[in-house]
Amino acid sequence: MGSPEYVDFSDFQKLDLRVGLVESAERIPGSRKLIRLIVNLGEKGKRQLVAGLAEWYSPEDLVGKYIIVVSNLKPRKMMGFESQGMLLAAGCGENEVPVILTVEKPVSPGTKIC
Repeated sequence: MGSPEYVDFSDFQKLDLRVGLVESAERIPGSRKLIRLIVNLGEKGKRQLVAGLAEWYSPEDLVGKYIIVVSNLKPRKMMGFESQGMLLAAGCGENEVPVILTVEKPVSPGTKIC
C-alpha cells in the first residue's frame, strides 16, 4: 500500500459527516453480504443505507447503534436497493473484519461531525 495522497482542507469540508441512529436493519433477500438499514439523521430525515456487513454483523446487532454516515454521497443502487449514504468502518482491507465507527456517547441524530 503506497502513501496516501494529501487533500486540501477545502476538499475535506465537502464531506457531510453526520451521526445517524440505526432504527431498523434487515438482510437483503438473495444477497450473502448486504444489509439494508434505515438511519435517522435528525433534520436531514431518514435514509436507507445498503452495507456489505452481513458476513460480520446480524441486523439485530446494528439496530440502536449510533453510526457515522457520509450523508452527501451520491446515491447508488445495489441489488435493486438505493443506498443514500455510506456508513464508515475501520478495517476494510482483505482478511480484516470491519469495525463500525460510532460515537463515545449518544448524541442527537444528525449531529454534524467536525
